[in-house]
Amino acid sequence: MKIFLPLLLICFSFGCWKSETIAENISESKPATQHIETPTDFYQKLSNAAISIIDPEVVYTPAYVGIQYPNGDVPAKTGVCTDVVIRAYRKLGIDLQKEVHEDMKANFSLYPKTWGLKSTDKNIDHRRVPNLEVFFARKGKNLPITQNPNDYKTGDLVTWMIGDKLPHIGIVTHIKSSNGNPMIVHNVGSGQVLEDCLLSWKIVGHYMYGE
Repeated sequence: MKIFLPLLLICFSFGCWKSETIAENISESKPATQHIETPTDFYQKLSNAAISIIDPEVVYTPAYVGIQYPNGDVPAKTGVCTDVVIRAYRKLGIDLQKEVHEDMKANFSLYPKTWGLKSTDKNIDHRRVPNLEVFFARKGKNLPITQNPNDYKTGDLVTWMIGDKLPHIGIVTHIKSSNGNPMIVHNVGSGQVLEDCLLSWKIVGHYMYGE
């Protein structure tokens, strides 16, 4: 696996990672829109929302960007792993930018100080994986971490530590791979794609968040 140091340092500031080694078949993401099911509950809707934003043309762009508040977003054809989650939830009327900011403002001491911040930052706080992990554990449900793919259900959120130091996040969908694993919508450097990558890295977080 090749990692270029300058990009590595920039990506780490976001808690996301760009890898030149992507899961084997990106083309699997393209027909995924044909598998959208009629929503039966919130987490099915979240899965559908994640599938609806699949776009391999999204350029992995970890630069700091000033955005509006609330409902701010970086340019549509750019983003990192957290932007996949943010965009999927926003389709269901949940603005993680606002939700994370308000919780961080009220409970700042509970959130990581990895970046040396002494106050909240509406532009970036919700786009950092460690912050989302705290938020989902506090406001959602913290689920067991296992190596059994059957334990990861539609609409679950999974976080990984790639290479033991680089945080990553994705959404579990209702779509199964050829070997029966739940497929994930995420962005690890090749756009917003659907891949069989649940067990590709060390799982460090497993959550539910929604209605």
